[in-house]
Amino acid sequence: MKNGHFPQSPSEPTKRERASGMGHLLDGSPAPGHAKALQRIGIACDHGGFDLTKYLAKRLREIGYDVIEFGDRRPDQIDDYPDYVIPLAEAVASGELDRGVAICGSGVGASVAANKVPGVRACLIHECFSAHQGVEDDDMNVICMGGLVVGHSLAWELVQVFLSARFSGADRHCRRLAKIAALEMRPGEPMSFPMISIGLHGNEGGNRGTGS
Repeated sequence: MKNGHFPQSPSEPTKRERASGMGHLLDGSPAPGHAKALQRIGIACDHGGFDLTKYLAKRLREIGYDVIEFGDRRPDQIDDYPDYVIPLAEAVASGELDRGVAICGSGVGASVAANKVPGVRACLIHECFSAHQGVEDDDMNVICMGGLVVGHSLAWELVQVFLSARFSGADRHCRRLAKIAALEMRPGEPMSFPMISIGLHGNEGGNRGTGS
């Protein structure tokens, strides 16, 4: 998937295909009538995602993906996830990679870092519905997971569902994504959304929900 390019809606999947994502079976093989379009996948982690990343990279290679590892190369307790996740995100945004997988201890930091790169739509995913819905509706191109949160089997299922899903191309989704892309084209300009303004400029709405 190239940055800014929205692929056409796929053909209607069968019930079996829906259960495992869009177009692939859970063993990684293409479902009947569906070719494997995505080939080049990037994966990045810090020490919190090291073991899971190695497992996923191995499984992806076994079913034919070209997997580019961005590190960390060893489980270093003092490494910093932005050093690995941001280069991955930049490669996805530039079109060098079809999609990306980013893993830290919780997945939260990886998601925050990846989304700072214009053209990246990353999300923390720990269940199968969002793994495909995030692609179909929001053109998600980086999946983030917590290496200390999800087990290997679930993570493998999530990655397969994510890679099998395709953006629907529906007008309403393209319209919403265009609004997000427009924000990325205006670096340095203040946001006009009230909730963001409150968060940046003080507690203008009072201390509701803070207990103080």
